[in-house]
Amino acid sequence: VQLQASGGGLAQPGGSLRLSCAASGTIFSINAMGWYRQAPGKQRELVATAPSGGSANYADSVKGRFTISRDNAKNTVYLQMNSLESEDTAVYYCNADMKIYRWSGPRPYWGQGTQVTVSS
Repeated sequence: VQLQASGGGLAQPGGSLRLSCAASGTIFSINAMGWYRQAPGKQRELVATAPSGGSANYADSVKGRFTISRDNAKNTVYLQMNSLESEDTAVYYCNADMKIYRWSGPRPYWGQGTQVTVSS
């Protein structure tokens, strides 16, 4: 089982980027999917999560600017990032809470991280 993230890169302040993260392999079910980020010298922090049912949750710092969405048929989670700020510069990691088999318990899986740099 792996999570493959893509879509990072360089954006100007006020610009936009869209991250994608696809889960592949033997998967029985996926509960919550989400995005975290880690800036240099800082701890990893939650950006947004999308439960399998219900409303998404966002960090206060990204509310109104970022939108998380899921395509359950593709086991993929997206993060649309608008009005980017220099403070959004970080490595972004996707996360999924998954059951591999029907009888196994759910556990978190992490993608490899994708760099987002916001700079003029």
